[in-house]
Amino acid sequence: MSRRCSRPACKHPAVYTLTYVYRDSTAVLGPLAAYVEPHCYDLCAGHASRLTVPRGWEVVRLPSESTDQVSRDSDDLEALANAVREAALPGTDTEPVGQGVEVGRRGHLRVLRSAPPEGRR
Repeated sequence: MSRRCSRPACKHPAVYTLTYVYRDSTAVLGPLAAYVEPHCYDLCAGHASRLTVPRGWEVVRLPSESTDQVSRDSDDLEALANAVREAALPGTDTEPVGQGVEVGRRGHLRVLRSAPPEGRR
């Protein structure tokens, strides 16, 4: 049996779960949770769209899982994997050339003095 909306007298099926984070004064509305939790409320689409919270509170609406979301997540994961692979490739060992002149070193830190402009040498 599918879960029903937690609102009294509502017979519609629940599609969202509402959770309150009292410490942060935030209400989080996301996709229907996998299982019922004691301090969460299951809401139908109508009640979720008309959700209001106390003054000063913030509502965080998480995207519902759909095929579009799943494909975007896999695209994001693939982009992240590509970025990690690219960062792991051996690069050049040369340091970037700056505009300053090194005048001292302390451990891994360098003391730089600005080079005089080209016209003042």
